[in-house]
Amino acid sequence: MIPGANQTTFRNRVWVSPMCQYSCEDHDGIPGDWHLVHLGKFASGGAGLVFSEATAVSPEGRITSEDTGLWNHDQARAWSRIVDFLHTQGAAAGMQLSHAGRKASDYRLFDPREGSTKPIAEGGWRTFAPSADAYPGFDVPEALDGAGIEKVVEDHAVAARRAVDAGFDVIEIHAAHGYLIHEFLSPMSNDRTDEYGGSLENRARLLLRIIRRVRKAIGDSVPLFVRFSATDWAGEWNEEQAAQTAAWAHESGADFFDISSGGLTDGIFISVEPGYQVPLAEFVRTEAAVPVSAVGLITTPEHANGIVGSGRADAVMLARQMIRDPNFALRAAHILGADIDYWPRQYLGARWPRHEASMAREVV
Repeated sequence: MIPGANQTTFRNRVWVSPMCQYSCEDHDGIPGDWHLVHLGKFASGGAGLVFSEATAVSPEGRITSEDTGLWNHDQARAWSRIVDFLHTQGAAAGMQLSHAGRKASDYRLFDPREGSTKPIAEGGWRTFAPSADAYPGFDVPEALDGAGIEKVVEDHAVAARRAVDAGFDVIEIHAAHGYLIHEFLSPMSNDRTDEYGGSLENRARLLLRIIRRVRKAIGDSVPLFVRFSATDWAGEWNEEQAAQTAAWAHESGADFFDISSGGLTDGIFISVEPGYQVPLAEFVRTEAAVPVSAVGLITTPEHANGIVGSGRADAVMLARQMIRDPNFALRAAHILGADIDYWPRQYLGARWPRHEASMAREVV
């Protein structure tokens, strides 16, 4: 049971972080077989909570035209199939709702043109942001007006309700990695002079409005997460401001905070090492008195267990390591000597013998 998350119980604290797949080949936002297999293997591999990729709340909110969406019922029906499978494997299902802001209309990661705006003639679209300031390499976005801001708030609420109706157990608002909400939070990308710019209270206004509206749409029983970049690594938006905003977000109805970093601009040097973002999660947890997860180069069971066991975070999020080892949670239980009852029955013959646990600890 995770403190603060509406007393929702997860079978463990090894969770799968959202990972964009850029695989809606029909450009319709509908998840397909790839998404089912991609997410399903993590559930059968023992993860406690499996998140969708960043899923757009509107067509213009997609990072790429191949992203998943949740702005219509066809998408919701396709997601429900995936959620049903995650549940059969004992995992909770999380939906991350996203609007890419000025980083939208990109080419997908494995396209050599990735990192630039796809023209409208090629299936791209006009992008929106708090201010008419471009992300490096992208076209200048249009600054959102009042009606545009209202649409963003309502789009999040409608998508969140669709997600709950599709069976998702957890909703996460994506306020990180240089996408729209993060763009409002950071003064590096927000130079507005109205009620959404200037002071931290003003820059956090959009996020807090979305939280309150989403909470109203999904009710009180569904855990609501927020993913933050706790720093831009450039001094403008940092862990102190993130912690204050997390405290306000908690008061507004958010339960849990998924702490990452970066993504607002390029050309910033980041010293990357195993667990490099854990201190950010620990800071937000301590200063805001809220439960958090940590993410970033957490690759071994011992490291993950140490982060949670020491109280630096309440859970760990894994992404690339889960791709390398979808059965990470099952292997971690073996290595750490934990008794679990959720090995897939089809795979029971592959369980490691108990006497190998000590040997496994030595070689990891």
